[in-house]
Amino acid sequence: MRRADRLFRLVQVLRCKRFATGAQLAAELGVSKRTVYRDIRDLEASGIPIRGEAGVGYQMQGGFELPPLTFNADEIEALVLGARIVQTWGGDELARAAAGAMTKVEAVLPEPLRRVLLNTALFAASRPSAAAMAGDMGTLRRAISEHRRIRFRYTRGDGGESSRTVRPLGLYFWGTKWTLATWCELRNDYRSFRPDRMSSVEPLDAVFDGSDGITLAAFLAQIDDGDPSPGSWHAAGDGSSRRDH
Repeated sequence: MRRADRLFRLVQVLRCKRFATGAQLAAELGVSKRTVYRDIRDLEASGIPIRGEAGVGYQMQGGFELPPLTFNADEIEALVLGARIVQTWGGDELARAAAGAMTKVEAVLPEPLRRVLLNTALFAASRPSAAAMAGDMGTLRRAISEHRRIRFRYTRGDGGESSRTVRPLGLYFWGTKWTLATWCELRNDYRSFRPDRMSSVEPLDAVFDGSDGITLAAFLAQIDDGDPSPGSWHAAGDGSSRRDH
């Protein structure tokens, strides 16, 4: 058990017990009494209201509650990595949102876990094209959330252009690029489009609710074996395919 996780567990044990000796806490955590005494001192120094002393026992002062958000060290690292991926590949709006969310998380963490957050050595490498790959991510996300049709110009990989009106169903990130899953009204079929090849994206007043069976689940059902990976997406033959290109 990593130290940050052990400290979190120690606080939880003290909250559940009216009184616990160092020996009891050591047995509960699987560590030595000396480790327990050191951890208690560190928790007290970080502001956790623990009463007692080595050789006698400890109790948590009444009324103490952990912050509403409580995490272990692995969860913190997962959040940090996820936020860094979003900050690199998710477009400007989501990048700001991710940074703001992590600031809020940091503010409610006890000091040992705050150090885990600040020292996590997991990163999402950027490319010069990373921001462009997200395209007009903010508009696309809102259109999906509001079930609102969009209209845009699309440039295929071979340079051909077309105008499309679609129902946006979901966004997928493939590691270095995004695709937008849609129902294309021009082709009267499911299609996927790359946001970085979309321009003049315009939300329309017309909304949809999926009551006619056109849904993201139905889009995925069109994919071989239900596998939404790029290699499994069938080409549609018109350039604006089920597969991103």
